[in-house]
Amino acid sequence: MALNIVILAAGMGKRMQSDLPKVLHPIAGKPMLSHVIDTARKLQPNRIIVVVGHGAEIVKTHYAQDNDLGFALQMPQKGTAHAVQQAVDQLVGGDSPQDMTLILYGDVPLVQKETLQTLIQNARQGVGVLTEILTDPTGYGRIVRDTHGQINCIVEHKDASTEELQITEVNTGILCVPTALLKNWLTRIDNHNAQGEYYLTDIIGLAVQDQVTVNAAHPHAAWETLGVNSRIQQAQLERLWQAEQARRLLEQGVTLADPSHFDLRGELICGKDVFIDTGCIFEGKVVLADGVHIGAHCVLRDVSLGQGTRVEAFSHLEQASADDHAVIGPYARLRPATHLGSHSHVGNFVELKKTQLGAYSKANHLSYLGDATIGQYVNIGAGTITCNYDGVNKFQTIIEDGAFIGSDSQLIAPVKVGTNATLGAGTTLANDAPAEQLTISRVKQLTISHWKRPTKQKTS
Repeated sequence: MALNIVILAAGMGKRMQSDLPKVLHPIAGKPMLSHVIDTARKLQPNRIIVVVGHGAEIVKTHYAQDNDLGFALQMPQKGTAHAVQQAVDQLVGGDSPQDMTLILYGDVPLVQKETLQTLIQNARQGVGVLTEILTDPTGYGRIVRDTHGQINCIVEHKDASTEELQITEVNTGILCVPTALLKNWLTRIDNHNAQGEYYLTDIIGLAVQDQVTVNAAHPHAAWETLGVNSRIQQAQLERLWQAEQARRLLEQGVTLADPSHFDLRGELICGKDVFIDTGCIFEGKVVLADGVHIGAHCVLRDVSLGQGTRVEAFSHLEQASADDHAVIGPYARLRPATHLGSHSHVGNFVELKKTQLGAYSKANHLSYLGDATIGQYVNIGAGTITCNYDGVNKFQTIIEDGAFIGSDSQLIAPVKVGTNATLGAGTTLANDAPAEQLTISRVKQLTISHWKRPTKQKTS
């Protein structure tokens, strides 16, 4: 069986009030069209064709590296059937009744693989149409059934009679049709309707006319078939999807302090007994091992944390990792290419960039450590910075095992602090500090007698 998937993504999206094509607006941190494409790929189709129109070059550029995608241009837009017609030349198969074409929509981002698998299976006995029962079906095409309960046709809202408007089973627009039949029916669709457009839904009437069975499938969840036409609908669907993702994590055993204030904008993989406090945001791929604790209002992007690691409140981690039982924050920032060893501590208002902090080492207060390799059992005093940038190039700082860096020290890279070396507080280190010794650089302390503090002059 050859499976084609055609994704309709040509609409302008006027109500979004944006220069960005509607299908590139995000849900959970990812363009709506990307959600649809990712789901389509899970079905392992022979061909995925995206029909573009308004903003076509922007959309095509966004997916320029996706070699498995084909594109078809619909300009001007004359309806959904007209859109599918633009992709016909790229469809594969059609010789077998089991060769199928599935029609999806770039602004209906959350339909799930399992729902589509059921729809495809139903289409093997004729045509598959995905329908939904709505308490308020306003604006949707109605599913009209005969006296035997068989689908007879789909009537668009603007073309529906008073009686047909009372129907609550609606068309979601998602269809699966044998490819050979689809090609035939597309040539027979006309635009004699209130909109003057070529409706893909007319396929249902043609199927009935040709005595081809039409089988309905239903989504597992109502949010699967919700589309986005405005910022309000985008925000509503965002919250519905975040609630669903929170539900799935809770079922896996993750503790969410407040599921209604949780945002996952990527993939979150959790071990046992993970705790996530309120207001946290996860982006990219985040891996949390057993017993990880994430404090309130943290942001983690492409992060991996070892067993028992704690991230305290208001910390920001990006493209960073930590081994077991590290402690991070509160108010810490780990920037890309940072790695923390086991049982290491990074405290409040400490920033690390492209830095390796060894096991049992600590930087607990008000420090910046960039382009540094720091060994085990190192203590970094408050106010320490690595001066790693000369305005043009970045340079490396090496601090070996057991070193003690006194508070308010500046390490001017490239520089090395030897094993078990000590830097006195306030040291500005421009040359290597030898192992096992105290290095200090301070101006001699002076007390100036008879000095008077200036006083503010009174004005008349």
